[in-house]
Amino acid sequence: MVNHFRAFSFVDRITSVQAGVRIGGDYAIPPVLESFPGSLVAEAVGQLAAWVAMAAHNFERRPIAGLAGSIELLAPVQPGQVLALAAELESADEDAVAYGGTARVDGVPVIRLQDCVGPMVPVDEFDNPQALRDRFAFLCGSGASPGGFGGLPVLAAERNGGEIGRRATAVFQVPASAAFFADHFPRRPVFPGSLIMHVNLQLASALAQELSPPGPTARWVLREVLDMKLRAFIAPGESLNLEVRVSDCLAGSATLAMETRNAREIVATARLLFMPEERP
Repeated sequence: MVNHFRAFSFVDRITSVQAGVRIGGDYAIPPVLESFPGSLVAEAVGQLAAWVAMAAHNFERRPIAGLAGSIELLAPVQPGQVLALAAELESADEDAVAYGGTARVDGVPVIRLQDCVGPMVPVDEFDNPQALRDRFAFLCGSGASPGGFGGLPVLAAERNGGEIGRRATAVFQVPASAAFFADHFPRRPVFPGSLIMHVNLQLASALAQELSPPGPTARWVLREVLDMKLRAFIAPGESLNLEVRVSDCLAGSATLAMETRNAREIVATARLLFMPEERP
């Protein structure tokens, strides 16, 4: 499959491994991209953690996105930069993996994940176990040539209601087909949890800019995603209903709550912390 390990893979090389404990690697953001959102940086850290978790179970089980206690967005990244990735497992049994991790650019932290938990599922339901074993060995050796990721398709929710500065609702249509489904995952396409967050964060950022400015030359900027829960698989072509509302707004911070539903249930929730930042 031509897009496997290319269309939604964000680890080029594994630089160190302590089996079942910690892992380091890197990813070169393709310079031809227009942008590389923080949700994909978090995805890169999660993918690195998944490699060491899968290796600990001989690629018979793999983690999927579940819970994240905290995702700190410390600095934006730019196309052409190289992410130095690191992840450390707190535990990795047959049922779940608990981990934290970071991404750095030129030694400076750009994202930090803490208190993350991913349920473990059978690999062969989603991918070819031997293909993953071979890929892991490849990444631990010469590594992949940068540039496989060609960017995201347009992923934008259509705002359809709410109240200015207090609440926003929107509808998002998951693509029925996209290159990234060949990589996430080949045997069972699933809309990535990081992209659910990406769409929600766009809506939340628009709502945050409707709040009273935090200062005469400042704006609200997302700094942390808290208590993120991804509760269900999202299939290609599903329709999602998004809601973001302001929970608290003080001089030094604003907290927004997000909730995403499909036709059957809540599929994602989180709290979003915005902080003041001086405008460039």
